[in-house]
Amino acid sequence: MDAERTYSEHASRARAALDTCERVPGSVKPDPILVADSVRREFGGIVAVDVAHLEVQRGSITALIGPNGAGKTTFFNLMTSFDTPNTGTWNFDGRSMEKVQSHRTAAMGMVRTFQLTKSLTKLSVIENMRLGATGQVGEKWWNGLFGARWRAQEADITERAESLLARFNLAHMRDEYAGSLSGGQRKLLEMARALMTNPTLVMLDEPMAGVNPALKQSLNAHIRDLRDQGMTVLFVEHDMDMVHDISDWVVVMAEGRIIAEGTPDDISKNPAVIDAYLGAHQGQSLLEDE
Repeated sequence: MDAERTYSEHASRARAALDTCERVPGSVKPDPILVADSVRREFGGIVAVDVAHLEVQRGSITALIGPNGAGKTTFFNLMTSFDTPNTGTWNFDGRSMEKVQSHRTAAMGMVRTFQLTKSLTKLSVIENMRLGATGQVGEKWWNGLFGARWRAQEADITERAESLLARFNLAHMRDEYAGSLSGGQRKLLEMARALMTNPTLVMLDEPMAGVNPALKQSLNAHIRDLRDQGMTVLFVEHDMDMVHDISDWVVVMAEGRIIAEGTPDDISKNPAVIDAYLGAHQGQSLLEDE
């Protein structure tokens, strides 16, 4: 009960902190966990990302939205070192990430999922989960020769993995090949595997893409749960109902730039966002209910 109260208070504090922020691109946050400055990525003569300044508030759920081709996934790739910007600096939890390799970011607490799921299809679900854990002593070949050095840790990792599978309603698929899962189940597996790293920032790239309506509600609940456990969530999404439903803050990209920031209600009425996102459908709310 005390833990639940703490998590609830943490989420409330994050929303209260965001209420004090200006509704402008590059808005300064009271306690940012991710900060990007002058991040630019060019592909030939095309500027895919040109972010002057962006801050993500710690403990919040922030949505990154925008039309197709706005640069959202490219920005994710730059922040997690899957791609390198032409210019710019960015830091996570006060640490520069410019020279950090992509496989090191998860160990530092920043973990991401992909629009196209990256499960290892020829391994079982539980093996996929075990691979997500960081700091495994058995990864050193000399430790691998001595079972006593890694068996206890592997038992702990397996227990944690099984707990997460139960939480994400995948326990019954424990020993099945990951390749046998449905598209929605693979999304759940990727999110569950990401949590094996004990992250502080979870970045989700279109978590609802290809997911049936029933499973969307489950994913929404899981994302809220991440925030309620003290994690920060930054996600890319085109499902505007979901954005309005679970986001504390919304950042809008168009043509590689940040053009607006604010609460879902602020963004739904922003003329610049409506123009960029809906074009000819101006005059209606971007996040308007059916």
